[in-house]
Amino acid sequence: MSKIGGRITTHVLDTSKGVPAAGVRIELYFVQKDVESESKLKVTESVTNGDGRLDAPLLDGGGLEQGIYELHFDVEEYYATRSTEESMQALWTVVPIRFAVSDTASHYHIPLLIAPGGYSTYRGS
Repeated sequence: MSKIGGRITTHVLDTSKGVPAAGVRIELYFVQKDVESESKLKVTESVTNGDGRLDAPLLDGGGLEQGIYELHFDVEEYYATRSTEESMQALWTVVPIRFAVSDTASHYHIPLLIAPGGYSTYRGS
């Protein structure tokens, strides 16, 4: 079976609670750059399910192009649905993660680990 194309996936974990982060809105952008300017083209958006994952890849089936992509995780909206204390402690509004796609047949899994005072990411599998 041959690969049709690569894909972009993600998941979000709330490390302050040790649980998946359900209900996080995620937007995917393709970044177009030249010498003098930069623009972002919105590709898609989705919301994490009860397991902190998306029901489908953000991009797959041959739509993946070489270039720069950026994920926007709306963590302000996520924390607004939590306790007042958590909501008041949350520093971040939107967490942007910019990454380069060089192999259009690869799987780019970009997880986000969040807490009211910090976040981290890595290339998953």
